[in-house]
Amino acid sequence: MADHLKTFFNARLVERLGASLHAAAPTFPRAAFIREAAKGLDGHELMDRARHIAGAMHRALPQDYPEAVEVLLRSLGPRTEATEGGAMATFYYLPHTIFVAEHGLEHFEPSMRAQHALTQRFTAEYSIRPYLERHTTRTLARLREWTEDPSEHVRRLVSEGTRTRLPWASRLREFQKDPTPVLALLERLKDDPALYVRRSVANNLNDIGKDHPALLVQVATAWMKNATPEREWLVRHALRSSIKRGEPAALAVVGARPPSGIEARVTQLPRRAALGDTVEVHFEVTNRSKQQQTLVVDLAVHFQKANGEARPKVFKVRELLLGPGQAETVSKRVSFAQLSTRKHYAGPHRFEALVNGQGLPLGVVEVSG
Repeated sequence: MADHLKTFFNARLVERLGASLHAAAPTFPRAAFIREAAKGLDGHELMDRARHIAGAMHRALPQDYPEAVEVLLRSLGPRTEATEGGAMATFYYLPHTIFVAEHGLEHFEPSMRAQHALTQRFTAEYSIRPYLERHTTRTLARLREWTEDPSEHVRRLVSEGTRTRLPWASRLREFQKDPTPVLALLERLKDDPALYVRRSVANNLNDIGKDHPALLVQVATAWMKNATPEREWLVRHALRSSIKRGEPAALAVVGARPPSGIEARVTQLPRRAALGDTVEVHFEVTNRSKQQQTLVVDLAVHFQKANGEARPKVFKVRELLLGPGQAETVSKRVSFAQLSTRKHYAGPHRFEALVNGQGLPLGVVEVSG
């Protein structure tokens, strides 16, 4: 995906960008911009290509930043309608957001106008972060206003831009220490009509829980009171990492108490596999107690690492409601294919069921190279 995106930022995109800026401001030096932005572009990786183009844009646009932003805004295309898994074409605006992030910090209002517009075409979740750090109070106040914006893209910027552990972004260290200002914004969005926004709220809470697990449970418990199905889904999604870690307090929020009399028996698991294979495991979960139990069932696979150690990765399986003596079979597929995000190594791989955080052994698969 990164390689595909990298080649997306090519000479043709530079020409298109130059044309849009020239159409917005006839004095824009289109030819000089295209020449500078395209020069050496192929030698850069993804983000450096976008920064290279943004740098050429900065030198070609008016040096007065508010004037430059006006040109930028006039050059924008229509707002996007996609909300989930947006099209790659929206990355066209990545240099625009870099320009705002790097050159607009001393011009708060023009930059907020730009980010409000850009997030409705791409996203401003990265470019808003320098403003949260430099102009914390003013930016939080603006985000509070945006929680009521008609655009779900703008409302999502509030929750996504304030994530303390946003992937591929620098941490918001002050909010990691004290997430109270972020929680105040999320409170206003917890019942947002758009799943696009609610999913972002859940991801933000999930981030907070990695630094403040007790606080996450406290918020989740409060939000579960008189919760709609939509909010209940949000809370469960926010607790997913805590549940995977088997934290009892998080499990209790979703009604999963420490298990009693629960057994797990493997019914299908190969003894051997090869790198590149997909293994299918089936196991039966039985409630031997005399009480009905809510069970969160996950699968932990202890993958071999390059140093010979094994570390578990937890896969979500499903939730069960089992009465006394009741049993149910569940299954999961586990891939040993080599991926850019995960490299596999030969050796023994231990499989275990996690039932409300309790590990129950299933068996070992010997993976060969």
